[in-house]
Amino acid sequence: MVRGSSHTTRSGRAFIDIEKVGATKYREMRSRGETTLPGPVFLKSAITLSIPSRDAQREIPCRMFKPKDGPVNGTFLHIHGGGWVLMSEKFQDPHLRDLANDNGLAVISVGYRLAPEDPFPKGPEDCYDVAQWLVDHAEAKLGAPLSFIGGESAGGHLALLTVFNLLETRPQFCLKGIISNFAATDLSFLPTAKYFSKPLVLTPKHMEEYIKAFLPGKTAEQRKDPLVSPFYKDLTGLKLPPALFNCGTYDCLLDDTMMMATKWQMSGNVAIIKLYPGAPHGFNAFPPDEVPASKEFREVVNKFCQDILGKATGQYQDSRI
Repeated sequence: MVRGSSHTTRSGRAFIDIEKVGATKYREMRSRGETTLPGPVFLKSAITLSIPSRDAQREIPCRMFKPKDGPVNGTFLHIHGGGWVLMSEKFQDPHLRDLANDNGLAVISVGYRLAPEDPFPKGPEDCYDVAQWLVDHAEAKLGAPLSFIGGESAGGHLALLTVFNLLETRPQFCLKGIISNFAATDLSFLPTAKYFSKPLVLTPKHMEEYIKAFLPGKTAEQRKDPLVSPFYKDLTGLKLPPALFNCGTYDCLLDDTMMMATKWQMSGNVAIIKLYPGAPHGFNAFPPDEVPASKEFREVVNKFCQDILGKATGQYQDSRI
């Protein structure tokens, strides 16, 4: 159902045909670093926990990092990418550890259910359940309330949907910020997602196969449902949290980033757009000491979080990055 192309990347690794090896096998290969992106680094300092699901007798696996030194100033809900099919809450340990230490945050990554075994709406529902639990319990259980939600690619898509879900299920709650990194916002395809021609990490062909796994049987028109594609959410009159939108200019989801951020601004809310010239999809997965854009990405995210947390203590500067 889900496949990759067969060309070779600059790293010398050929894309693996996921349809041939199967999603389960591909996930194992990804965890061993045998695909086009660097393999994950699993840290012993990670804390594993489970959060109740809406489904009876089922819990949602999560992974947490707390600041090594100092108090917890806020809680950050992280939602991983992987086309709704790949990766897990364990795949970004070094980045999430640094995010926790650099900003004084309790960072929780959610292990939501994956397609094709568990297609829409199961993955999003897991994210909603964890977010709602954090709104209700983070301050008492973790030492600070939920402050930020963020994610990459499919995780950025789910982060946006989760913010909109909280507006309905926890209307009195005020999230401090959202970080949307090269998110898929229109699953019926905006122009760059449809016509992108560079043979880089994510192509329109890959996108279509991932979306078919996540949304089996849905037509292009059905994909425009705001519960599926956040781009179609009516933002009129909504009080949205400040948002940071990150994307490389060599990413097929560039239009998704620019259009969603523009809608955010058009609705009268704060949206900061940060572009990384020449960076492909998923560029932040590469080591920051080797890839300048990855290092800059971390600096930009830290500044956004610190500015927002500073605002909460009367020190906020509404700067543009």
